Amino acid sequence: MVRDMTFYKSPVWQDWCPGCGNFGIVAALYKAFAELELDPSRTVVVSGIGCSGKTPHFVKVNGVHTLHGRAIPFATGIKLANPELEVVVHGGDGDLLGIGAGHFVALGRRNIDMVVVMHDNKVYGLTKGQASPTLPKGVKTKSLAKPNIQDAVNPVALALASGYTFVARAYAFESEHLKEILKKAITHKGSAFVDVLQPCVTYNDVHTVEYYRKRLYKLEDVGWDPVPREASEEAVTSKVLKAFEKSMEWDTRIPIGVFYVNPYVPTYEERIAEANPAYKVSYPAKQSIDKEGKPVIDLNTFKKLFQDYIVRTRIT
Repeated sequence: MVRDMTFYKSPVWQDWCPGCGNFGIVAALYKAFAELELDPSRTVVVSGIGCSGKTPHFVKVNGVHTLHGRAIPFATGIKLANPELEVVVHGGDGDLLGIGAGHFVALGRRNIDMVVVMHDNKVYGLTKGQASPTLPKGVKTKSLAKPNIQDAVNPVALALASGYTFVARAYAFESEHLKEILKKAITHKGSAFVDVLQPCVTYNDVHTVEYYRKRLYKLEDVGWDPVPREASEEAVTSKVLKAFEKSMEWDTRIPIGVFYVNPYVPTYEERIAEANPAYKVSYPAKQSIDKEGKPVIDLNTFKKLFQDYIVRTRIT
């Protein structure tokens, strides 16, 4: 079935600020889903809290709008329960790299086959523009009384160090380029991360459309090759280090595109199946929890098993 981008657009009003970069991100997402012809019943968009957290409401697939910083563990549970689903996480830089930083690193280590799309505007847009983890030290945006006193996290470098096997950066208002990167991330087998530079027109008056227009260039235009030539440790390490160095470019020239792809690493789902072959054919979503309306597990069994650990409190 051939679909266009409107097929995935929900009827919910998109209430982001006029000119917000999030419009470009969700438009690219619609187009990527359409060109990949993803089945809405087998696709899940998961988000946390923040302006980016509204994304599942605007996409006509399965969606979960969850807790601040917890989109990745929610998505992890969904993917491991049913590895046949296509799972895409949307989160802000504050959500994913502030309270959610530990989960961000854990996903890279595990190489679970899902995508993380970061809406990177360098401020907490929903809560009136405080400095987020990606705002450089010494920068003062319109909501800050004084310049930021903390060093910034480099999302691409952190993803590389964490073990993500697909690492890219895109720009919200380069919609066609972003769409192609999203398609590559979705079809990649393993943990994929896309850092999307997303101007916040309301609270970030430094990293504006004009700021990015003067600095951005595409990695593919300079002949960048993101894939190690082989699976050897030497080849992979060399490619990671080069990608890490390239991710440091910022002030005068900012690269966008795919920094690194490693197709040689087994996914976490494959590792689980290797340890427990039954996972391939009987993952949690396929397992019965009831028979003729009755639980298939006798809860009394658990009561007997854990009775020594039950603490009874008497209230007088």
